[in-house]
Amino acid sequence: MKKIAYCLLASILISTACSPVISNFDRFAYKQITSLKVDALSLMDEATTDYASHAAEVKALQSDINKAIEYNKHRLHNDITNNMYALLNDPKANLLGGFLVRWQNDRKCSPAYITDKKQQIAFSFDQIADLEIRKIKR
Repeated sequence: MKKIAYCLLASILISTACSPVISNFDRFAYKQITSLKVDALSLMDEATTDYASHAAEVKALQSDINKAIEYNKHRLHNDITNNMYALLNDPKANLLGGFLVRWQNDRKCSPAYITDKKQQIAFSFDQIADLEIRKIKR
């Protein structure tokens, strides 16, 4: 009886030790993040003009980001990516979500502010893409 219990315990420990702690590479998720980066940075260039004239584009970008977040939320062992997306999209943070809120509130942004934020936001998109590309490919 003790042998069976030890074998059962050993098999449980081995199976949990071998389970992935991060999701596998997903080509669609990688394509999403790289496409979103290009769209976001392109839209940010327009922030020197009135927000109202770009409200539909902002809404479309936010919708696309929400779709990516929803897709990634349902992938197993994807908590790190999900947290990175949440921070990128947070309207109270200083990344894309916060940038879009500031643009809406201020109606326009200065070129210097846009340049600074584009660097930070591009880096954040790159971090998500780099994580995805480094995941195990099946």
